[in-house]
Amino acid sequence: MSKGQFAQRRDGRVAAMQYLYAWSLNSPKNIAEDLRVFFETLEQPREHYAFGEELIHGVIANITDIDDRIRTLAHNWEFERIAKIDLAILRVAMFEMIYRKDIPPVVSINEAIDLSKQFSNADAKRFINGILDRLKDLLGRDARKATEE
Repeated sequence: MSKGQFAQRRDGRVAAMQYLYAWSLNSPKNIAEDLRVFFETLEQPREHYAFGEELIHGVIANITDIDDRIRTLAHNWEFERIAKIDLAILRVAMFEMIYRKDIPPVVSINEAIDLSKQFSNADAKRFINGILDRLKDLLGRDARKATEE
């Protein structure tokens, strides 16, 4: 992956996390229209965030499964008490780890930790890393490799 593609994926993850954070606070009636407005506010054209848009749709389509897994893996932590920004970061990373076999799980974990450093508080990275590390151990595949499945 080239440096430009890496940066584009990073921008996509940031956009997905930001959108899903807002979505968790106020779920729109018309997601297509809401996404159109959201992408108009960003610096780059919508196509630049295509990866992020895939993540947004994937998380929303699989929200029940993802949230159930968070509940199971967040030991001694009530789901409702998880900070909304941390929840958005977790949802993006978990979607990638579970449903995107073309992305090595360690990449998703590292990206989530970077997002938590940038957008959340100092304790968030340990919390997020703990949950994602437990998920990684349950996936049954090499955490450092992408697969073609």
